[in-house]
Amino acid sequence: MPVPFTADDTTRLRDTLDQVVADGATPGGVIAYGTTGASPDFFSVGKVAPECGDTEPDQDTVYDIASLTKVVATWPLIGQALEAGLLDLDAPIRDFLPAMNSETPSGEATVRQLIAHTSGLRASTRLDHYRGSDLPLHELLCREPLEDAPGQHRYINRGYILLGLALAHIQGRPLDQLGAALWRTLGMDTTVYGPVARTTKVAPTEQRIPGAPRIWGAPHDDNAGLLGGIAGHAGVFSTASDLAVYAQRLLAAHADGDEHGLGNWLHASLVPQAPIEPGLDRGQSWILAAGGRVAYHHGFTGTSLYLAPEAGRYLVICTNAIYGGNARIKIAPLRELALKTISTT
Repeated sequence: MPVPFTADDTTRLRDTLDQVVADGATPGGVIAYGTTGASPDFFSVGKVAPECGDTEPDQDTVYDIASLTKVVATWPLIGQALEAGLLDLDAPIRDFLPAMNSETPSGEATVRQLIAHTSGLRASTRLDHYRGSDLPLHELLCREPLEDAPGQHRYINRGYILLGLALAHIQGRPLDQLGAALWRTLGMDTTVYGPVARTTKVAPTEQRIPGAPRIWGAPHDDNAGLLGGIAGHAGVFSTASDLAVYAQRLLAAHADGDEHGLGNWLHASLVPQAPIEPGLDRGQSWILAAGGRVAYHHGFTGTSLYLAPEAGRYLVICTNAIYGGNARIKIAPLRELALKTISTT
């Protein structure tokens, strides 16, 4: 049976969200939580942003979810491709990209290594450095030398950029169309690749240059922006409501023991691939905690998604804490409490 959240759980979460907003860590935010088989619950604090006047965030406020793109778009699409026989986890990524006629040391990284951030690829990714080249992006990335021997965990965005390019190639459709089809089948009606229109229902992010317009409706991630907002590592916009739907679908598939589809892929993804630090391992895309009972991922802009498959519950954080810069530090207390709460059974 699913383990429900207690009144004390939700009070602590609300109080902590209240505090991070009061401390100026984020203009506001929304938390969604619930269990399989029950309607999600939501609460929100603060305002969407000063640019949006008195508009308060709610479950339908649209947020740039940044690196949650990895687990909301790329990871499930990889699961679909594996089920269809279009990918092999232990084959090099170059096998699933357009043909290249050069040495491609980074192209020898396997799909599994890229998903689990154990590829040894260069960690720094500046796609602007490739401007003016006659070669396609996938070949430029694959030609790069490895920075480390494969096997050790190191969080690397370029691996997911390659995975996104590979998915588009093997499926013969752009990544945003693949994502849209997936989300439609899951009932995620407002999740899209950006850019999206600037409205009071869309949370602005950072002002990079004093006096310049704030980023609003466009992806905060520069590399995603250079790819037109459509990338395997970032670029998706979503809502707390849609992320709750997604979490419920994943947990239900896991509970059903689904031998195919997302349930099977989630089971496989909860197997540790590499240690991150004491108490944390990397699975396929997801960070694993609490002895593997919890899977979660963060987005640089101030978003998080937590799953506790065995307990049948989930928790979603949507904020635009990057509004004032360095979201990771500013909302750390909220994320720490969320992990502690979802891990307690």
